[in-house]
Amino acid sequence: MAEKQTKFIFVTGGVVSGLGKGITAASLGRLLKCRGLKVASQKLDPYINVDPGTMSPLQHGEVFVTDDGTETDLDLGHYERFIDENLNKYSNLTTGKVYWNVLNKERQGAYLGQTVQIIPHITNEIKSYIYNLAKSTEADVVITEIGGTTGDIESQPFLEAIRQVGLEQGPENCCYIHVVLVPYISGSDEYKSKPAQHSCKELQGMGVSPDIIILRADGSVGSDIRRKISTFCNVKPECVIENLTMPSLYQCPLMLHTGGLDEVVVKKLKLDVPPADLTEWKQVVSRIATRSKTCSIALVGKYVKLHDAYLSVMESLYHAGFENDSQVEIRWVESEDLTDQAACKEAFADVDGIIVPGGFGDRGIEGMIQAAQYARENHVPYFGICLGMQIMVMEFARGVLGYKDANSSEFTPDGKHNVIALMADQQGNIPKGGTMRLGKYPCKVMPGTKMAECYGEAEIWERHRHRYEFNNEFRQEMQDAGLVISGTSPDGRLVETVELPGRDFHLGAQFHPEFKSRPNRAHPLFKAFSCCGTQVPRQRAAQPAAHVNHKNKVLSVRTAPYFLPL
Repeated sequence: MAEKQTKFIFVTGGVVSGLGKGITAASLGRLLKCRGLKVASQKLDPYINVDPGTMSPLQHGEVFVTDDGTETDLDLGHYERFIDENLNKYSNLTTGKVYWNVLNKERQGAYLGQTVQIIPHITNEIKSYIYNLAKSTEADVVITEIGGTTGDIESQPFLEAIRQVGLEQGPENCCYIHVVLVPYISGSDEYKSKPAQHSCKELQGMGVSPDIIILRADGSVGSDIRRKISTFCNVKPECVIENLTMPSLYQCPLMLHTGGLDEVVVKKLKLDVPPADLTEWKQVVSRIATRSKTCSIALVGKYVKLHDAYLSVMESLYHAGFENDSQVEIRWVESEDLTDQAACKEAFADVDGIIVPGGFGDRGIEGMIQAAQYARENHVPYFGICLGMQIMVMEFARGVLGYKDANSSEFTPDGKHNVIALMADQQGNIPKGGTMRLGKYPCKVMPGTKMAECYGEAEIWERHRHRYEFNNEFRQEMQDAGLVISGTSPDGRLVETVELPGRDFHLGAQFHPEFKSRPNRAHPLFKAFSCCGTQVPRQRAAQPAAHVNHKNKVLSVRTAPYFLPL
């Protein structure tokens, strides 16, 4: 039997960063999957960090975690949500990881005394990740996004590597897609193609000739611009396709399908596949457009200045809204501004639920505890994720058990009542990178709990990213006081979820359920949480004319969540 021939698609970007290469790649992945193909996605990032695990969320956005425990770029979240496939360690590669691997091999004598160089050693390492992803997933098509902007020094080894892949695999097995900005000049009331032309020329100078050019614009650029780009960039007219700003990012696959993207790719790669069956995806888009209810959720965090720091949480809330016939409005609340219960009363006026997501470090922790207290005392639905679960436990120890100094050993190493503590196998001096509990782990669900109601299963698997755990020294005392431990590790040793009974929803999960939510299949915990606001009316305090915090700063409300950035 002949070995299966994987097809390779490479997505590059030019002119400026932030064009939506990831959304373009993810949308194409969904379209090809709708044609019956098995798709795997990949992001090659030019930064020197080994992975994004130690990077500031305020600079880079969230860290996405795969099943196998790889800390990756947030674009992999888009890939998983769109193609509905679980990715792996070969799906994200940085310049730092490339050099790390090559230098370790050199120290071990793997190159037999050769002079180690960019070509072939660095490019071979990059290619190995591309080929290993294809092999490990047995994908029909591998879609690889090259991070950064064409022309950047950092991206050159990646561009050289994908050029070599094209040479090795042959033109019928490789397709190059270049995403470019077509800016609109208001003074002359016209779109300009010259930046796109220069970007394509830069890419061609690296030995890569795009087969398809995606035009990123706010509105249709017109046939003249498309024809000009086709002529000067040496691509067929039907291969110049618009990617316009849409009200919902989940409309992008349908828009690109209408533009003929998947059809052009299928012809280029000589794929014998049926037309795309977009029935399910159209249903998702239809649900988004026809929602009749509104649900307001306060997201309390320390990174709210950059919404991408909580990207998967945002999307999971929106997915839940799709299935609950609800438009979820996120009220962004800076945890440092919650200094007391009066500030909480102002911040949470008229919200349907409070969610506290993950994070690291002691900044803003006391404000999160104030939020958890407000939720508990006022019966506001509460959802704590990772750090948010730990916050719920700390607040319970303070407010119910009476331990006013209750804390985590992350913040008070010598504290007397550290109800959250470092895992036993992590004691001592440990480095920051790659030392956490990462990836998917099983969780045993206790019957008769909210967890059991949501999942309907006795054992589940969820993804983790943390060092600290529930301190079992306080376990029995907390249970006696009314805290329900609703999920544990299969051996019962580790506490995975906690609940307060008799509430619409008051639950903390040590894992990160947001990494497994899909637009066509909302995560059960997010679905149950957001459902509280749309179906169970509550008495709320009268609100002021505008939502302001105690410093009289207007709180951000995200009412139009789906705009693609230029």
